[in-house]
Amino acid sequence: MGTRRVGIIGGGIVGVALAHRLVHLRPDVAVTVLEKEAELGLHQTGRNSGVVHAGLYYVPGSLKARLCRRGVRLLRDFCVDNGLAYHECGKVVVALDDGDLARLRAIHERAVANRVPGVRLVGGEELRELEPHVRGKAALHSPHTAIVDFRAVTERLAADAARLGATIHTGCRVTSIHDGADQVTAGGDGERWRFDDLVICGGLHTDRLAALAGDGDDPRVVPFRGEYHELRPDRRQLVRSLVYPVPDPRYPFLGVHLTRRVDGAVLVGPNAVLALAREGYRWTDVRLGDLRDTLVWPGFLRMAARHWRTGARELVGSLSTRAFVAAARRLVPELRPADLRRAGSGVRAQAVARDGTLVDDFRVSRQGRVVAIRNAPSPAATSSMAIAEHLAGLLFADGEARPP
Repeated sequence: MGTRRVGIIGGGIVGVALAHRLVHLRPDVAVTVLEKEAELGLHQTGRNSGVVHAGLYYVPGSLKARLCRRGVRLLRDFCVDNGLAYHECGKVVVALDDGDLARLRAIHERAVANRVPGVRLVGGEELRELEPHVRGKAALHSPHTAIVDFRAVTERLAADAARLGATIHTGCRVTSIHDGADQVTAGGDGERWRFDDLVICGGLHTDRLAALAGDGDDPRVVPFRGEYHELRPDRRQLVRSLVYPVPDPRYPFLGVHLTRRVDGAVLVGPNAVLALAREGYRWTDVRLGDLRDTLVWPGFLRMAARHWRTGARELVGSLSTRAFVAAARRLVPELRPADLRRAGSGVRAQAVARDGTLVDDFRVSRQGRVVAIRNAPSPAATSSMAIAEHLAGLLFADGEARPP
């Protein structure tokens, strides 16, 4: 029997982590990564806040909960072993008023069920000891929530995978997939690659790539841009750790928060506004085909009809720095518009089902020889090495049995 060939479309942290997992697990397998950009990790991987989520919010027993907790351990060990920054700066989720308290207790119950270490509820006085400039009725303290540079992790995973035989092609845009009787063929830009198995880790374009392989159109990716501001260096002392509000349970977004980064910067954000392109990082980034695909999707129309008021508030925050700061000032009252300057933005690949539901859990589908990650928003970067284990388990019976 010949060498088994596995192709991976997408050079973000999930696709690269899968390549890394496979070459450690099965040295007899030929692994090829196809990334359309000139570099790895340019989109969701390189444009997030860098938080290693501890697993506070996710439904116990869900893929998100299980893979997040496993992913934290794998990621921490990988960073330690490779000399990469991994800072357990901690996190507080702040109840701003009495209405938040019941939801805060529910998050605590989920965190305990998910075996998040060290989590505890604290009152307003202890919150001020942890974060002197933050105000709230109470908070959930997660002392082991950490921060990393996910792009640096991706590059190290890629280098290690390549050292062990993985082939990583950049500048390779896949535009066709044919799942035949004995192999699957991916093509694009005049090139053709033949594999025994193909895994689609295409982030913002996963639904389109899955459709090329014959998968259905439900759910569809709807791109939401998250915009960040950054605290001026002389105001970074306003937060010591990561400061979050209690999130609205109707949405997978966590609300405007303050996030320390491994380079010392402090980000404020993100919001969540509809992007006008799959990679629409600015209001001026408009792709009519992308926008049409969003607007004609019945799931988007149903979602928009239910949540237009929230969308309008997010839009105001995007267009007005003063409104953006007002959201953050609920957590840190000393903040002023002059304390912030615009930073980068990211686009979240949020799957929306035909019925208008925002898909919450990770979702993986299989169509013949093709496996596609149909929904992998946050905490996918945190969970990436555990997602890789899970995907390897779909490809090989012993995929989750042997550690790298």
